[in-house]
Amino acid sequence: MDPIYIGILGTIIAFLLLFLGMPISLALMLVGFVGIWHISSLGAALPVAARTIYDVTSTYSYMVIPLFLLMGAFATSSGLIENLYSSFEKWLRRFPGGLGAATIAACAGFSAVSGSSVATAAAMGSIAYPEMKKFNYSPRLATGTIAAGGTLGFLIPPSIGFVVYGMLVEQSIGRLLIAGIFPGLALAATFVAIIVFQVKLNPSIAPSSPEPTSFKEKIGALKGVWEILIVFAIVMGGIYMGWFSPTEAGATGAALLFFVALIKRKLNYKGLFKGMQEAIRVSVMVLFLVAGATVFSYFLALSTIPAQLASWVVGLDVSPYVVLAIILLVYFFLGCFIDAVSMMVLTLPVIFPMILGLGFDPIFFGVVCVLMMQVGLITPPMGLNLYTIYGTTKDVALEDIFMGALPFVAPIFIIVILITIFPQIALYLPETMLGR
Repeated sequence: MDPIYIGILGTIIAFLLLFLGMPISLALMLVGFVGIWHISSLGAALPVAARTIYDVTSTYSYMVIPLFLLMGAFATSSGLIENLYSSFEKWLRRFPGGLGAATIAACAGFSAVSGSSVATAAAMGSIAYPEMKKFNYSPRLATGTIAAGGTLGFLIPPSIGFVVYGMLVEQSIGRLLIAGIFPGLALAATFVAIIVFQVKLNPSIAPSSPEPTSFKEKIGALKGVWEILIVFAIVMGGIYMGWFSPTEAGATGAALLFFVALIKRKLNYKGLFKGMQEAIRVSVMVLFLVAGATVFSYFLALSTIPAQLASWVVGLDVSPYVVLAIILLVYFFLGCFIDAVSMMVLTLPVIFPMILGLGFDPIFFGVVCVLMMQVGLITPPMGLNLYTIYGTTKDVALEDIFMGALPFVAPIFIIVILITIFPQIALYLPETMLGR
């Protein structure tokens, strides 16, 4: 049988196995292994599967995943996220929808020391929602704001999204992380603008504002921000200046936050064990997804599907931006049904060669790709952040959380369009960093 037909058949079987409930990593590895066997030989398939699993799970640079997750766990244990919210709340409370704006700002701050979107949403849900409820904020606005703010954890470095993208397409993880800084800040600002716009349009959704704070109180509130700023400056500044690799930066950040938690006497055995357990669980899941995707991509490469598809797309008499728009729409659709990491694993082996063939910068596409993954975090029926908020608040209907998050989808598309028109928003810092 022609290798292309084997590749098409294997892809159909892989999606069928996913539909039947098989874990994505196992489905991709099984289909990839059998596909390599049929196209080449069993003697070629066995070493590929064994070597891939070993390489992915033993590669030093991939240790960055549990280290970034530990940073978030230690930051949560040390009470930094409560301090962040309290600080921003004092500065922004008099804005229209000020508590919502403070929530977005605190999510952005926490994202600077946590690689997990779901962890950011869960932590803010338990802190910000009771405060907004106390001041009669609409449940839709409150929960939608928290769900949207949580997505910043997937974009603002340290970001697991960029780490997985870099692993799958063999791009510099350090450059990808640095590339997320300006887009992440721009997206946070756009989220705040959406909150203000909604409140101006309908003041009843945020009817009460806390008492104003004095300038002295605002200055005093900044003490809740300095730990985050210092850790972020050391971790990201170290990567930017070439002092650390991403793995070394993750270890440095985790150690710093561990000592902060110890100094504050907030870290106990239960918190330490829970943080390490979560870091191990997520890391194993991600690494096996990458291993399965790698075996599957070897199979697709042998079938020549990605190369021929890339050649066909490049030969089309349309603008590369039309193709990019179609790819982004596909991501938008898939994000409604598949989680972000799994979506990368399933699509990048085919899509990335097309992107290179069209002449797009791989770092630029990494930022756009991660942005589109964020849409899936706040759109039903998958929407992991939405279900996280539902489990945290317990007194808000799931449909209200869905509706509350929908206005925050538009800002993500706005930032994607801006970065496509002005790619230097994402590329300026990576192009000037010393540690490339």
